[in-house]
Amino acid sequence: MRVAFVGKGGSGKTTLSALFSRHLARSGAPVVAIDGDINQHLAYALGLDEAEPFAAPPLSSRLGEIKDFLRGTNPRIASRDAMIKTTPPGRGSRLLRPLGDDEVHARHIQLVDGVPVMVTGAFDESDLGVSCYHSKLGAVELYLNHLVDGPGEYVVVDMTAGADAFASGLFTRFDLTILVAEPTRKGVSVYRQYRDHAAEFGIPIAVVGNKVTGEDDLLFLKEHVGDDLLAYCEQSSWVRAREQGRGEGELEPHNLHTLRLLKDALDARTKDWDTFQRHAVEFHLRNATAWADRATGQDLATQVDPDFRHGPAALTAPASV
Repeated sequence: MRVAFVGKGGSGKTTLSALFSRHLARSGAPVVAIDGDINQHLAYALGLDEAEPFAAPPLSSRLGEIKDFLRGTNPRIASRDAMIKTTPPGRGSRLLRPLGDDEVHARHIQLVDGVPVMVTGAFDESDLGVSCYHSKLGAVELYLNHLVDGPGEYVVVDMTAGADAFASGLFTRFDLTILVAEPTRKGVSVYRQYRDHAAEFGIPIAVVGNKVTGEDDLLFLKEHVGDDLLAYCEQSSWVRAREQGRGEGELEPHNLHTLRLLKDALDARTKDWDTFQRHAVEFHLRNATAWADRATGQDLATQVDPDFRHGPAALTAPASV
């Protein structure tokens, strides 16, 4: 099951992504945490020393190799250059399993406090003034497009701040999107943007209030978020201590209970592979028309395999076309 954490910058979405990933890993569940935020702080929120670089290569640094691996023997994709971030899998494509025995996971995962982590990669000097961050996120979109995950398996993605995630089809790749909102007017403004955009495509969202200090904060969230408010986290002295380099103690009982509620909500979702594939094809065709046909010099609509059915059955389906 896939979950995205979104929210206003500074809302605590990276902290919640890390707490939830650690909670899942310590329950014994298979989990992959992916840092899809331009600031690339997820590994450090999990406990990696600030002076220590993340050792595994970013997904974006080997995008060509990832494309070659995923396209496999799919005859609809002529080369890595013809494969864009939205290219959906078809017969002959290689599909991924969470933490599977494949070169993508083998090369790009690093364990941080017991949590397998992959990162998209930060902006570097060569990117400035040339490309947007979505060029990095393309590797995550391809990964999720080709992933076959099921109940009890988890992919947690810390997304870019604000409503910027709607600049690509990546927002349709999740079973649940959790919006982290502080009890402020600015905190709930991003919620309204996300709610309205998500409703257009039937994307399920839930809100987790964060940094709640009392009843007034909770009432404010209930007034502005309504039934979308799933749970809330109280201001955490344990989190603050970890951010200051002190790791003693345990997460507060109420905040731990909130993590359990998030897992219950995610587990209650039903996989809808047909809708997942329909959205993948829709956004691929949008991108093909808007820019990719022109950029590649090809008709990328032909990459869509009308007979491909995503999901567990695709793992054992014949590769012939």
